[in-house]
Amino acid sequence: MERLKAEKRIEELRTMLEKYGHHYYVLDKPLVSDAEYDTLLQELLRLEEEHPEFFSEHSPSVRVGGKTLPFFEKVEHRIPMLSLGNAFSDSDLRDFDRRVKQLVGDDISYSCELKIDGLAVSLTYENGKFVRGATRGDGQVGEDITANLKTIPAIPLRLSEPVTIEVRGEAYMPKGSFEALNELKAQAGEEKFANPRNAAAGSLRQLNPKLAAKRNLSIFVYAIGHVEGREIESHSKGLTYLQELGFRVNQESKHCDNIEEVITYTEEWVEKRATLPYDIDGIVIKVDRLDQQKELGFTAKSPRWATAFKFPAEEVVTKLEDIELSIGRTGVVTPTALLTPVTVAGTTVKRASLHNEDLIREKDLKLGDSVVIKKAGDIIPEVVNVLAELRDGSERDFHMPTHCPACESELVRLEGEVALRCINPQCPAQIREGLIHFVSRNAMNIDGLGEKVISQLFLHDLVSDVADIYKLNRDELLQLERMGEKSVDNLLEAIEKTKDNSLERLLFGLGIRFVGAKAAKTLAMEFETIHKIVEATEEELVAVNEIGEKMAASVRRYFSTEKVLELIKELESLGVNMAYKGPKAPAESDVSDSPFAGKTVVLTGKLEQLTRGEAKEKIEALGGKVTGSVSKKTDLVIAGEDAGSKRTKAEELKIEIWDEQKLIHVFNQ
Repeated sequence: MERLKAEKRIEELRTMLEKYGHHYYVLDKPLVSDAEYDTLLQELLRLEEEHPEFFSEHSPSVRVGGKTLPFFEKVEHRIPMLSLGNAFSDSDLRDFDRRVKQLVGDDISYSCELKIDGLAVSLTYENGKFVRGATRGDGQVGEDITANLKTIPAIPLRLSEPVTIEVRGEAYMPKGSFEALNELKAQAGEEKFANPRNAAAGSLRQLNPKLAAKRNLSIFVYAIGHVEGREIESHSKGLTYLQELGFRVNQESKHCDNIEEVITYTEEWVEKRATLPYDIDGIVIKVDRLDQQKELGFTAKSPRWATAFKFPAEEVVTKLEDIELSIGRTGVVTPTALLTPVTVAGTTVKRASLHNEDLIREKDLKLGDSVVIKKAGDIIPEVVNVLAELRDGSERDFHMPTHCPACESELVRLEGEVALRCINPQCPAQIREGLIHFVSRNAMNIDGLGEKVISQLFLHDLVSDVADIYKLNRDELLQLERMGEKSVDNLLEAIEKTKDNSLERLLFGLGIRFVGAKAAKTLAMEFETIHKIVEATEEELVAVNEIGEKMAASVRRYFSTEKVLELIKELESLGVNMAYKGPKAPAESDVSDSPFAGKTVVLTGKLEQLTRGEAKEKIEALGGKVTGSVSKKTDLVIAGEDAGSKRTKAEELKIEIWDEQKLIHVFNQ
């Protein structure tokens, strides 16, 4: 075929296949038979192979999958993909409604949608063309899985408008595709996937896009993360716009004028969920108006304007065969129920956490008991209760040990705690768990160094503390089982790369008690280097916003230990970065005349005219520093309604106190 004719035919085929694909996979209204579609696709593939000069990354041919990837690149989300708070009952939903109305008034309506049980993804389009797709990851950073997402026919490669937009959706595996996939796995003698969600996640994290293409995944797009050049008034109007652009949006969503209509909607879907051709694990409820969403804002973990109603957990009966004990990185002894395997909410459950000895006594658990188990929020298995009436006399009492099963040190119960704890700092179980935590995703995030490899290194005495990870050498690693040259080189490269991590990852990885990932970032941003944190007094730590007295005391105690200081020094000598590398607070204008300039301010109580976030933003823009705790270093306290202990402490310390009216008056000036 002549070159110009080939180019014209290729464009014709692409246009036809896009149209047919959209009607089949998005609108569920096929225009042609499967055989006709496949014939046209094969013609396109042949022509593109014969004329590679006309290749386009937005051609329908990319749906069949491209080259195998070496690894997934990390992607930082422009707007964080936060998780949602949960509601488990009608009263929880009414509480959510009450909290919303307290902040933005009674003129509220809600958008309700089915919560698809799949993998949350972000899709980015530039000028209407699909350029990147990523997993949610930890909400801040995900993985670039663009090549695999292109194999999902319901994801448009080109939109109906040349808009630049980032959208969020849930990629999932339909029940029919899941059953067919597990049948093929059974025929091949391979282990089946536990449920469609695991199958979808596993498919999208295949390094070979051709395998992902065979898994028959789909997607529902549920939100706009960011869009350029267009104002959207409400979430429901945003969904309509997404459909106009060519996205697949779930048609079961509903606009509700009040929380009672929301509750009716959830009750309907508790009954109807099993009739769907895909799995759902709840209902997402969002304040519909976007200006109200903005006013409500966010907590540290989730938006205040949305919640997820979780369906009642399925309960089943099984046998408690034994209780296993594990030692965590802080020395806590955690009992785990070993159960006769049973299917709950689509997955096989063999284990369930028992938390502590008091819970075992409270539930009167005996080995051999028939027990009722469920998955809390359809995720975490737990023992609900014992069926004592089914006992036949063969059951046996369980007694917690007096000594650590890992190191034989005597176990203690610290004052005010219910957990038994091993306080031996050389306990091998604690050291191993600490190493696993250090390399985990939210900590140093060392690719290829998971729990199994850490256990192998620990067993062969190659690592005894986190500094040893940075001393591993190639020859030692090559002696280990399943460690070939390529995997060793990749691992050493990954370890070397993490030396440049920003300080907050190291802080979290060290496993300081009470210091989570968010608190680690707060400390890193505030003090900028680990040396300044080491030198900080408890009072200076408490003065940092969101760092309470308990956490400050723990940080101070941790960095007062000689062994810890030696570890920090050793890590630094090995080239591990000790400074914060993230974005700094925005530069301030000249605010020398501001009444807040250089002052430390605490907000407490309920504000009527401003949200806490708005007040904080304005104070900081005027040169002030807003912290969470009142101390001798506090210069000013803004006290709203129902201000409690913080106001009392401010009065005791004779700190200046303003009400909201005075704050607004100063802002206006």
